[in-house]
Amino acid sequence: MLMAAQYYLLTSLPALPALGEKPPIGLAAFHERAGEDADPKVAAIAAAILLEHDLLQRQSVLAGERDHADPVILTMLQADGEEPLPSYLQARASDAGERTIGDDALWEAYFRHVADVAGRTGSRFLTEWVGFEVALRNALVAARAKNLGLPADDYVVAPDLASADANVEATMAAWSGSEDPLSALKALDRGRWDWLASRGPWFTFGADEVAVYARRLVLLHRWSELSED
Repeated sequence: MLMAAQYYLLTSLPALPALGEKPPIGLAAFHERAGEDADPKVAAIAAAILLEHDLLQRQSVLAGERDHADPVILTMLQADGEEPLPSYLQARASDAGERTIGDDALWEAYFRHVADVAGRTGSRFLTEWVGFEVALRNALVAARAKNLGLPADDYVVAPDLASADANVEATMAAWSGSEDPLSALKALDRGRWDWLASRGPWFTFGADEVAVYARRLVLLHRWSELSED
């Protein structure tokens, strides 16, 4: 019965285009549709993925890059930095220890939260995505720290969650060869998109296929925002 509900959800959603094309559905509309699924695991998995979008927008607001966020999971005040974040992020950030600095503590909290959701829901995709994303982020940290002559260990997040076989070398090469910051950001998201494409066929009309859809939709929206800036 639950699988049938997920089949209906996936077949009722619009097909996603190639990266760089216009997203066919808004993130909030997708979140609402996912919440209507009969399996509560689907809503939890989708929310965990969409939360990254909100945290990135919050980061942009606090950095003065945008006036207001357009959150999906957080409240507007939380996303604008005017109210505290949810307790599961606050507690994790405070527990991250002195090693993590500023936003690094928040991202460590986020990835540990997603890992928890993966464990509760049995989501293979979330587990693998966290492993890839943490490995990629920490590879970026190491490269930037080397360029600045800083110790990378002070800035990595959740190293125990990183996948040892994440294969981020091609993405890192594209990033380092970019001519400007915008091209570098797009190179990273292209690598993320390609990683999703390599795993898409593993999942068939289940909660993890909804998760793949959610992650692709987030990347489509982010690429669209980058292109408009």
